[in-house]
Amino acid sequence: MSTVVEHEAASLLRFATAGSVDDGKSTLVGRLLHDSKSVLADQLEAVERASLGRGQEAPDLALLTDGLRAEREQGITIDVAYRYFATPRRRFILADTPGHVQYTRNMVTGASTAELAVVLVDARNGVVEQTRRHAAVAALLRVPHVVLAVNKMDLVDYAEPVFAAIAEEFTAYAASLGVPEVTAIPISALAGDNVVSPSAHMDWYGGPTVLEHLETVPVDTDPAHDPARFPVQYVIRPQTADHPDYRGYAGQMASGVLRVGDAVSVLPSGRTSTVTGIDMLGRAVDAAWAPQSVTVTLADDLDISRGDLLAPAAGAPAVTQDVEATVCHVADRPLTAGQRVLLKHTTRTVKAIVKEIPSRLTLDDLSQHPAPGELAANDIGRVRIRTAEPLALDAYADSRRTGSFLLIDPSDGTTLTAGMAGTAFAAQAAEEAAADDEGWDF
Repeated sequence: MSTVVEHEAASLLRFATAGSVDDGKSTLVGRLLHDSKSVLADQLEAVERASLGRGQEAPDLALLTDGLRAEREQGITIDVAYRYFATPRRRFILADTPGHVQYTRNMVTGASTAELAVVLVDARNGVVEQTRRHAAVAALLRVPHVVLAVNKMDLVDYAEPVFAAIAEEFTAYAASLGVPEVTAIPISALAGDNVVSPSAHMDWYGGPTVLEHLETVPVDTDPAHDPARFPVQYVIRPQTADHPDYRGYAGQMASGVLRVGDAVSVLPSGRTSTVTGIDMLGRAVDAAWAPQSVTVTLADDLDISRGDLLAPAAGAPAVTQDVEATVCHVADRPLTAGQRVLLKHTTRTVKAIVKEIPSRLTLDDLSQHPAPGELAANDIGRVRIRTAEPLALDAYADSRRTGSFLLIDPSDGTTLTAGMAGTAFAAQAAEEAAADDEGWDF
């Protein structure tokens, strides 16, 4: 089973592009698609026609992702553009995210499921405020791998000192956020240098191209490393002559591996039982792992419904009604203390109230603005929430799936806020752990 899981998971990489305005994100994506032969002939012809209509002699590869009329007219990215492509070595799901500060929430959306983030920097401008903001968002979302793509090297005569200075500054800032790994690559997305093919102009660089790194970056693909989490979506009871007593719980594995014979807790009730069967695609299997969709049967007839969570009895998450989290506010209307909301966590939705907004984060210097009173669109801050019913919530650092949640307006169903339970940045978590250990010697 382990070999099959590793093969299936390692063959797919989700990644997002980010960076400041006009750093060349869409051009990089277009170059990746074009040079990896992932663009259909009619798509390329449409881009060539659109480019000629704008007075450009060469096709503008950014148009392969900037599909909205407003994006093409303004020459910017507004919405997250998802693209799917593949090479012989790996399949990719790419999210091209906007660079403007007012679209920071879109970058949060695109990077929330990414395993790698490509942060672009214009070699002429170096690390700017929006570069630091996007690096902080990537760290906040616990994206495991970050690539610094120093773009437009052709406009600085492919100078190595320019690249080295930018790479040093960015790497130091990323390290302060707790980013575990940064790979710096000098490129020219417009000319194609070091995107898919090695550059003939930068013989001083001996590292991988962008595509080579994307194809070879290691992705943690063993579900056994994570605790099993199975949110119940639907209870199946056929009550037919063939299946008079069948009671199955259908859903998608959020993380980990669940096996027949495992002792599990049903949360939030805390009752325990044993897995007696796992059905997938009409056949019985011995085990299921994320992100497979399966039906689980238990030894005991328990009161289980949509929103309940099955987890190992020995490693179940804590159940709480008091949630402290870092959130990114995505709605145009502000989030205020005392506001009543719905909190959606996996398949469970409960009533909640925003008890307090202790601080708002300033991403350019990571300072905390205390007691802001409210969070406006694109703001990132800390909140304390009280729920009407208990939740089985993991820390986001432990599980991106079961440590995340949404706040929803109960009046019209608008998504207000994306939340991440627990400590914000990995570096802060390490400092808190060190502080907890200080003075204790056993």
